[in-house]
Amino acid sequence: MIKSIHRPRSGLMVNKVEPSKIPKKMKWLFWSYDISSLDLKKDKDYIIVQILNYGTWEDVQWLFRIYSEKEIVKVIESPSRGLWFEKVLNFWVKMFDIKLKKNIYQKALINLQKF
Repeated sequence: MIKSIHRPRSGLMVNKVEPSKIPKKMKWLFWSYDISSLDLKKDKDYIIVQILNYGTWEDVQWLFRIYSEKEIVKVIESPSRGLWFEKVLNFWVKMFDIKLKKNIYQKALINLQKF
């Protein structure tokens, strides 16, 4: 079943769908994994971070059709250590008006200086 919903915080209008797997055209976003082995529920945090970090606008729209805004915001509010590009995390934090502590924000960023 498909129904249109409006995401109030993000302003996105999307059609909510319930797919069983990640589309093959998005395989490039998950280069470390066989996408057929990724579970949309168990691997939700990883999927959300990868798409927000690397995805196209079309990929982000798919993400908002699959996961609720609440689920996406929760991942942004508790960012995984060392997985986020600074400009990307900054964009989504501002988009959803999320206040992150400075140390949490800094730890979430990919640190390319080490390499």
